[in-house]
Amino acid sequence: MFELQHLSTGYGNMTVTPDINASLVPGELTSLLGPNGVGKSTLLRTLCTFLPPLKGRMLLQGKDIDTLSSAQLSKLIGVVLTERPDVQNMTVRDMVGMGRSPYTGFWGRLTAEDNQYVTEAMLLAGISTLEKRMFNTLSDGERQKVMIAKVLAQQTPVILLDEPTAFLDFPSKVEMMRLLRRLAHEMRKVIFLSTHDVEMALQLSDRLWIMYPGQVVIGSPAELSRNGELTRFIQADGICFDPELMSYRITQ
Repeated sequence: MFELQHLSTGYGNMTVTPDINASLVPGELTSLLGPNGVGKSTLLRTLCTFLPPLKGRMLLQGKDIDTLSSAQLSKLIGVVLTERPDVQNMTVRDMVGMGRSPYTGFWGRLTAEDNQYVTEAMLLAGISTLEKRMFNTLSDGERQKVMIAKVLAQQTPVILLDEPTAFLDFPSKVEMMRLLRRLAHEMRKVIFLSTHDVEMALQLSDRLWIMYPGQVVIGSPAELSRNGELTRFIQADGICFDPELMSYRITQ
């Protein structure tokens, strides 16, 4: 479990989101929704430990993250960012193998066991046929799957993703979200992602975090639909949300 206790996020003296009390649990796909500029990236970067929290605590497997070394964190939290690495002269298998770096020691040589984890990660992500391709020749969707495989090879119980469906076509978005949901359910991982694909998040997420200025509302899609939070978040001039169908339509 990844637990947040009275967590406040922000930069310097500016608090973006105060006093978050929440838990991310194994086996659930959790999506973070919110308008641009509300602080989703700040929260995600804080959870990734790229930014320090302004207040409060983050507990992972019962241990305060502040007490864990970088080496320990690299075996607990895997991160997939929106930016794609500009990598030349590296095969897909080599890139996925980079996920084993927390375990390979100074020289970075993969053992037979490491290579088995790489093979299994590529199989789970559905990219086994790409293993000999050069990473820089892949499409955006293929690159995203490689980065998912890399973090799977890292074997962390927590995976955090920033806009994993950005720049993908619609079928690829669906495929990516279904893959992440399957990984959460079948491998019992904590998977937490930020997204602007609201309708897909409603259909495939087990839990939603909706960010407003200074506030985070948490619940299952069904719970947030019943209590009016999804209507509050989605409905606007020209957009009508149906809480029973959990879908929206654009009015004219």
